[in-house]
Amino acid sequence: MCKVIAIANQKGGVGKTTTTSSLGIGLAKQGEKVLVIDADAQGSLTASLGFTEPDKLEETLARVMMNVINDEETEAGYGILKHDEGIDLLPGNIELAGLEVSLVNVMSRELVLRSYIEQIRDRYSYILIDCMPSLGMMTINALACADSVLIPVQAAYLPVKGLEQLIKTIGRVKRQLNPKLEIEGILLTMVDSRTNYARDISALLVENYGNKVKIFENRIPMSVRAAETSAEGISIYQHDPKGRVADAYQSLTKEVLGNGQ
Repeated sequence: MCKVIAIANQKGGVGKTTTTSSLGIGLAKQGEKVLVIDADAQGSLTASLGFTEPDKLEETLARVMMNVINDEETEAGYGILKHDEGIDLLPGNIELAGLEVSLVNVMSRELVLRSYIEQIRDRYSYILIDCMPSLGMMTINALACADSVLIPVQAAYLPVKGLEQLIKTIGRVKRQLNPKLEIEGILLTMVDSRTNYARDISALLVENYGNKVKIFENRIPMSVRAAETSAEGISIYQHDPKGRVADAYQSLTKEVLGNGQ
């Protein structure tokens, strides 16, 4: 059985991309067959995995989705790049920005990505989708085809407040497009555990959402080393394998695997 997880938050800079690559590679290290999909026009996931000029790639998520819209056949491995650390990547780039605009006029526009995922899902045990920082049509497409949503949230007051809108959107997609959609959990990122502030934010999160949504026990600590990985095209496991962030993502991987049991 393949599990599709959208990694989403309409705020940028909360650790979505790092979480997608670290969780994906973490799952691959546990023997899972993993595809990560870059559904953000900025191409951050693609660049952070070492494909440094996403806008020069021709076979990307945008092309795959255009093939679905135009009823054209897409070969099984079309556009998929192999990463040295054992995961597959379907890259994204600036073409997604144009695609988002043209989706407005497409029939069943929220289900274009689902059509593609249905074709390839039997080849993987996990598919992770790195969503763009908005609640636009690309993010709705990701939610419409996902089994669950993992929500990274920066340990700060405003990002936690902004969760309400995202959770409402997830509820709407569940009611109207994807009845099986669940929330995998809320993941606190960039946590500075030395401060009372981080503890206050954790308490606020539990108070507001703890009875409705799973909040991951593992929190991702603030770390300069984690920020450096994006520039180097390798994961935190290679860049700083003994560090706190690698440790936290390994624990998160086990939590996600536990959710799937």
